[in-house]
Amino acid sequence: MWVVVQQIAPYAVAYTIPLLITALGGLYSERSGVVNIGLEGLMVVGSFAGALTIATLQGTMHGEVLWLGLLAAMAAGALFSFLHAFASISLNANQVISGTAINMIAGALTVFVGRNLTGSGNIQIVGFTRFSVPGLSDVPVVGKLFFTNTYPTTWLVLLILLISYYVLYKTVFGLRLRACGEHPHAADAAGINVYRIRYLAVAISGAMSGLGGAIILTTYSGEFNGTVFGLGFLALAALIFGQWKPLGILGATVFFGFASTVANVAQVSPVLAQIPGLILKIFPYVITLLALVLFSKSSQPPRASGEPFEHGKR
Repeated sequence: MWVVVQQIAPYAVAYTIPLLITALGGLYSERSGVVNIGLEGLMVVGSFAGALTIATLQGTMHGEVLWLGLLAAMAAGALFSFLHAFASISLNANQVISGTAINMIAGALTVFVGRNLTGSGNIQIVGFTRFSVPGLSDVPVVGKLFFTNTYPTTWLVLLILLISYYVLYKTVFGLRLRACGEHPHAADAAGINVYRIRYLAVAISGAMSGLGGAIILTTYSGEFNGTVFGLGFLALAALIFGQWKPLGILGATVFFGFASTVANVAQVSPVLAQIPGLILKIFPYVITLLALVLFSKSSQPPRASGEPFEHGKR
């Protein structure tokens, strides 16, 4: 069993990282009081923007083009998220319906634009190469699991996780954001601009989701094809399972990441190869459903999450 864990760990970490950054994006939005089920669509937009940027510049630039692609993905995700923010915050539209519209528009729009710009709905790029962290990769047990064959984006996302924890719990902005998701009218009475905070939170959500889509592209996928394989919805499940807390989300995404990886890398493990393929394919989804059922009663989302807000009204 330990050999199996060692074999799948690098793949599981690579699969977990885009889940983690996307779920963190959803955390900012929902902590401010705006439900964002459009994470999947925002990931698609980020993947498309990153692929288009990298494919355009890769012939004239070298390693830095991948980082430019990640920045383009974040910018595109943030801009596209303003559609959801405007509908949910300014127009008081149903946030679930608005998020669903984002998911529906994103896939169709990006493939349409891609076909018109490149002649194909698929855009292929050359992504990051794996590396082992000097010194740490030689540490017994842990080195083989987490510091061998990693991507640079792994450490970027872990840094963002630490920054997010600090911002949410140790800064004035984090306090105001959480207040807007718990008691928006009390925050409004205290002079906090709830609209501004929520717009900013949704934009951060879009940027992080776009980054998640681009990380898939630049690590294990290498191609934009109009989908991110449902990882946006899995990130939303991890957000709920993680109790809307950064460290809880980390644990949930690692759990879902390993569960999902089992089916994808079964062929590299003689032990897993003996299990019927159908069971392995449905395994991550069954695990996700069971986790949500078991922890649904103890879930405590922000009190005002999903509720429209109007200045001066209670």
